[in-house]
Amino acid sequence: MNRRQFLGATVGAAVALRGLANDKPLLAAEAAAAEKTSSPATAVAAVQHAAASARQAAFDVLQPTPRQLQHGLELHAAGPVVESYGFSPRSAPDGDALRAALEGGATPLELEDLRTDQMMTRCITDAAQRAEYLAAWEAAGVTCILQNAGEECQDPLRLLRRLAHFTHVTDMLRDHVFRAVTPEDIVRAHRQRQHCLYFSGNAVPLTQRWVDAGSELDFVRLFFQLGVRMMHVTYNRRNMLGDGCAEPANGGLSDFGRAAIAEMNRVGVIPDVAHSGWQTSLETAQVSRRPVVASHTACAGLNRHIRGKPDNVIKAICDGGGLIGICSIRSFLGGQGDLSAMLDHIDYAVKRFGAEHVAIGTDVAYLSRDDAREMQKVPRGRPARKRFESFWPADAFPLPGEHPSLAWLNWPMFTVGMVQRGHRDDAIRKILGDNVLRVARAALGATA
Repeated sequence: MNRRQFLGATVGAAVALRGLANDKPLLAAEAAAAEKTSSPATAVAAVQHAAASARQAAFDVLQPTPRQLQHGLELHAAGPVVESYGFSPRSAPDGDALRAALEGGATPLELEDLRTDQMMTRCITDAAQRAEYLAAWEAAGVTCILQNAGEECQDPLRLLRRLAHFTHVTDMLRDHVFRAVTPEDIVRAHRQRQHCLYFSGNAVPLTQRWVDAGSELDFVRLFFQLGVRMMHVTYNRRNMLGDGCAEPANGGLSDFGRAAIAEMNRVGVIPDVAHSGWQTSLETAQVSRRPVVASHTACAGLNRHIRGKPDNVIKAICDGGGLIGICSIRSFLGGQGDLSAMLDHIDYAVKRFGAEHVAIGTDVAYLSRDDAREMQKVPRGRPARKRFESFWPADAFPLPGEHPSLAWLNWPMFTVGMVQRGHRDDAIRKILGDNVLRVARAALGATA
């Protein structure tokens, strides 16, 4: 499906929900079949059904006029759409293989690694999963995702596992989804009606030998050479660089953290403070010589949450040429935790800091409709300890679940919502992709 076909199909499916145009609806029988079988045709039907449900939820929130809808969808399809942080569609694991591994004595970590591998790579080996994967990309109308191709740790060997999975996907599906290594690759993907991943890591990889700062940071350059273009400074907990957002001390950036930022600047890696504490985020923005981002966050001035950023931090990021990506996580947004709340945060950031410093980084993913069925094949194991980096205060998630209007497939409706809120076309184009491209060029030392 090319961009023109995507636009026509999306407009038709969306307006049909409100009786604004005649279009063939997805038959209920097709949707039911998609839940029970696994073929390319039913997989695509499952995506169409999920997209229609998400669009309905967005309509219920936004109530756009036909003109707003038409203009928003046309604008969404017209230029590169670049997510400042997120996840490409996830495949269902192979439940039989997981059960066999469990019965064969696999450890919890081995099972976790196997499931992660399958969710990321079965789009290569399974025809139905591949069809669903590609259909989800098309339904969202996203050109590029700054893809979390790492893990919430600093061990290079652990980080290499996930990076290898996504490298494999972009090698094997390169005619559809390829690995972008420069911003111009992203522009080319849009021009050629393809999709791409621009790799991000959830940590700075460290040798952990602690001989000296320079040798400790050797892997920053190595991972850059492997395609990683953005790295988290911290992830929730305190590390050697600084405090994470869930640490109560809010201690700021360490001397070693300053050395790490300098090395990221030198190599061309974008520092990401999305999960960093407020003082660490502020000091990172102040010391960095190149733009810093909070790739998937919210405005604490609207909803005070540890994963949001207060105005002084956002201003420091913007003063350095960086950006904040507004996320789709209900508890971080506050309010009703729906698409309207997300648009409130976009409005807030645009009015206070300028449209040139705002992006969208949903931090959510499309998950294959086969996931639940496959996981039913796997016996439940004993409760496992929480991962070290999975560190959240007890009140971090007051709003349960995900709101359907914020589903990853609903990217076109995010654009419709910005049109409805009165943002100019040039501002929306910046938020949809131009701002991320500008920051990516600045990180590599290119002119915007």
